[in-house]
Amino acid sequence: MSGNSFYKDWLQKAAEDELSLKAVLSEGAPSTACFLAQQMSEKFLKGLLVYGGNEFPKIHDLVKLGEMLQSAYPGIIDLKLDLQKLSQFYIETRYPADYTEFTKTEAREAYDMAQRIKLFVTSKLG
Repeated sequence: MSGNSFYKDWLQKAAEDELSLKAVLSEGAPSTACFLAQQMSEKFLKGLLVYGGNEFPKIHDLVKLGEMLQSAYPGIIDLKLDLQKLSQFYIETRYPADYTEFTKTEAREAYDMAQRIKLFVTSKLG
């Protein structure tokens, strides 16, 4: 679809986040795992935008990114709850005033959500 291979750079960065996320799940803080799941998902979505020849906004709202992809990839609507939940992790894990204690269970759920987004994106890349 895209002659531009810049989308692969986004996928590489997402893969780096995934690698870190897996390491953090076994030994790190659950809040860091939740943040990395959000970051991984954001980069996969931006990669899909670039793959389709679109500009990507400098935002962290996964729901808005999903809405930008919806006309080309209508199935993304099935991931709306995952996108909403993961978007919350960006703010909730970054700033102490907004900090919530996350559990290992929530971190695993965040990982599972990020995996569903990864699967969706990679299934659309030729």
